[in-house]
Amino acid sequence: MESLNAEDPVSVGPFRLIGRLGVGGMGRVFLARSAGGRTVAVKVVHAELAAQDEFRRRFAREVAALERVGGTGTAPVLGSDTTADSPWVAIGYVPGPSLRAVVGDEFGPLPPATVRALASGLARALDHIHAAGLVHRDLKPSNVLLTVDGPRIIDFGIARAVDHVSDGGNLTTTGAVVGSPGFMSPEQVRGDQVSPASDVFCLGSVLVYAATGRAPFGTADSGVHATMFRIAHDEPDLTDLPPELSGLIRACLAKDPAARPTATEIVETLPVADPWLPADVLARLGRHAARLLEAEGSSAPASETPPPTAPAGTASTVPAPAAPTPSPRRRGRTALLAAATALVVAAAAGAAYTYWPENGGTGGTAGGRKNGGTADRPPGIVPAAFLGAWEGVLKGSADVPYETRRIEITQGPAGARAAVYTHVTGEQLCMGRATLISATEGELVLGEAEITASVPAQRCTPAARQTLTLRSTDVVEWGSGVAKSTFRRVEAGTDVVPAAYVGTWKQAPDTLTQPDPDRWSYRLIVTQGPVGAPLVRFEQSYPRMDDQGNALAEDIDCAATALVGGAGSLLVIGPETRDPAGWDPDCVENGSGNLRIVRYKGKERLQLYGMSGDGEPAEFVRDKP
Repeated sequence: MESLNAEDPVSVGPFRLIGRLGVGGMGRVFLARSAGGRTVAVKVVHAELAAQDEFRRRFAREVAALERVGGTGTAPVLGSDTTADSPWVAIGYVPGPSLRAVVGDEFGPLPPATVRALASGLARALDHIHAAGLVHRDLKPSNVLLTVDGPRIIDFGIARAVDHVSDGGNLTTTGAVVGSPGFMSPEQVRGDQVSPASDVFCLGSVLVYAATGRAPFGTADSGVHATMFRIAHDEPDLTDLPPELSGLIRACLAKDPAARPTATEIVETLPVADPWLPADVLARLGRHAARLLEAEGSSAPASETPPPTAPAGTASTVPAPAAPTPSPRRRGRTALLAAATALVVAAAAGAAYTYWPENGGTGGTAGGRKNGGTADRPPGIVPAAFLGAWEGVLKGSADVPYETRRIEITQGPAGARAAVYTHVTGEQLCMGRATLISATEGELVLGEAEITASVPAQRCTPAARQTLTLRSTDVVEWGSGVAKSTFRRVEAGTDVVPAAYVGTWKQAPDTLTQPDPDRWSYRLIVTQGPVGAPLVRFEQSYPRMDDQGNALAEDIDCAATALVGGAGSLLVIGPETRDPAGWDPDCVENGSGNLRIVRYKGKERLQLYGMSGDGEPAEFVRDKP
């Protein structure tokens, strides 16, 4: 906690401020006390946001929604004023460390019995949150605080009410990616509409962290795009996960939201343990609570009062919510706020819910488990010659493709979903994971598949049986039913876009034939990343026309993104997905396409061809700053 500075208010509403807990994108957060001496966290909205009418309306809607959350496992809203010059909300302060601090810094992985109790407590909190029409959207270890009487979920800084707004829209619009890399759901990664099932997936990731000390899909240290790709398409890394936790966690981490258990189902299955924490963690909480109670009971001025420790990890995320001290128990509500921006695509399929729950012991040592708990993984069956990425044209030619497919193969045992495929047609992009059936030195057979992405949404069907026959180190023959093609080896990994494509491009001036060309703008931005990520963005602006085709004074702005579906001799992209923040009703989404670089009068020129039929390309030159 930091001291108040000269710019800070002395009080907010009925709460006297003691110090600063943190500053974030939404506002400043202060530690404060009520007239009765209760410790609270007060979040005050930044002035620039308070000046926006739409933000104020959203803030008021979400505060009202939070008032409907009346369950355990969250921090109570103790006061608010959404009409003040600087809107604010006051939340009960939770005197406990974060799960991230306990596991990552102090004690290491928690024993299985504690993780099951953690799952029960968090599921109860989510059940009440979801019943109130909210989705948390940022459940992660630093937003889970541990108290004597159970875990608390805090920081609804990016929570969104599921209620429809007055114009018929929805606060959880598609195209917006909100969350923390490493602890997001596939729906969040793709910018799809999120539902309570998204929080359940994030719960599964949090439980893996609690039990192993690691996030199941890695961290953003390896690159945000790489982490997001693994969340959307790869199986979780459950190394060292105790067998008795596997069924519950695999069910939560199903790629298909419909295959995950609900928070209610988890609550009904898991018992509530008491005490639920190991003895050394309880001792740490006891010392912290005693110091806070002493501070709350003191009548000394704020400058003389021992400050309670802020929850680890909350300062950077705008924080600090939480529930009252452990005794007496109280049931609370939670804290909020929202705003979002950007990406794409659709839903998936994953681990079967029928495998959960599983029987098994729930015991564990009080100090946490450091050694592994799972059997050794079986060796992979894929010959080295097949490993990597392969691309081919199913319809058309290498220069004029109408349908393409890419398969990226990793090592794994028979039965593993170790092959990620991307299938692009003129109007559709489908991604999925196929199961390894068999492999010899010359042939690889892929079977049952699951869809992990679909553009447009819910249009794709799983791939049928596929066979790859090795012809050379760089060529395989691909077959599926009567369809056959020659695939060639291409770049694999998380950075597949050739460097020549990366950057910002604008429509070539010599291709502009419209009157008043200064009002016509068409830009294309290409970024680096893996296949399956939204790496291409389109931005257009042009005059609105009347019924006779005459230009009006108003301009139309259109913005969209496209997933990369192939990165061989051409950069193949799927259909455009609109960006809700920059999309006019008169805008039109284009289908799939391919990009190539040519030389024109000695300079590079980027050409964009559609894949639905023959036609002239759109041409772009580099947009130099």
